[in-house]
Amino acid sequence: MKIEILGSGCKKCTNLAADVALVAKRLSISFELEKVTSMEQILDYGVMSTPAIVVDGVVMTAGNVPSQTEIEQLLNQASSS
Repeated sequence: MKIEILGSGCKKCTNLAADVALVAKRLSISFELEKVTSMEQILDYGVMSTPAIVVDGVVMTAGNVPSQTEIEQLLNQASSS
């Protein structure tokens, strides 16, 4: 599973990346995590507000910082599809 965290590199984005990695490890999901800070790449996804989570090319959330429980639900949803 390829997980991208889209954002400027601010504290929210950094914390979100850490939470996503923690939850993915807890769920025993094999994943690759990438932080995307390029505005051009972020806009290519159609994301207008960050941070955002992209899983395997699909934008899962944008403009908010989900809780670890919400992240778990997103990752479970993505891994089952």
